Amino acid sequence: MVAGNWKMNKNLQEGLALAGELKQQVKNPACAVVIGTPFIHLASVCELLKGTPIHVAAENCADKDKGAFTGEVSAEMVKSTGAEYCILGHSERRAYYHETPAILKDKVELALANGLKPIFCIGEVKEEREAGRQNDVVKAQLEGSLFHLSEDAFRQITLAYEPVWAIGTGLTATPAQAQEMHAFIRSLIAEHYGKAVADDTTILYGGSCNEKNAAELFANPDVDGGLIGGASLVAEKFLAIIAAR
Repeated sequence: MVAGNWKMNKNLQEGLALAGELKQQVKNPACAVVIGTPFIHLASVCELLKGTPIHVAAENCADKDKGAFTGEVSAEMVKSTGAEYCILGHSERRAYYHETPAILKDKVELALANGLKPIFCIGEVKEEREAGRQNDVVKAQLEGSLFHLSEDAFRQITLAYEPVWAIGTGLTATPAQAQEMHAFIRSLIAEHYGKAVADDTTILYGGSCNEKNAAELFANPDVDGGLIGGASLVAEKFLAIIAAR
């Protein structure tokens, strides 16, 4: 899978223009292609891309199903737009909006209950990497939000490993660092759900992945694609990353 995360970029008209460019170019991709758009884009982009190989994701959903939560957008609302995926647990949500493993556990459950497929982000910050704690951090994130799920439910999850120190910094984990962590994540899944589930789980790399380094990163046996930030905002760059997969 190659998934784009537009974050808080592109107004509605700009977003539709970008989605239109991708629609013209993405015909028979060799991998799943997903674009994650701001909430206000979802319904329009889903309609534009209906019948194409490009899937649409929300960038978040609420941890409540409905009610007096002004400004929130529920998983049911996301699903009603035609979106198929929902990005959850992104490091920016964890850092800026204080989303805890318990909150994310609720979001995952609501997304699944409404027929959405979570793209669940995990990863360590620079201080944790420097202290050699990256494995402990990632393990705790998985255990805190996902490993309570049944095997059938877990099979709906796509994971995205994002070393937080490499997001928007221009720094990128080396292919060896990415492979090492992805292999560790897959081993944790195997311990919990068995080898078959682990082998079938898609684990994406996120963290300054771009059209220049994508092929080298994707060549690793446990790197199944990318969650792309800045490079997903330019059709030419995003298309090059899709081609690298």
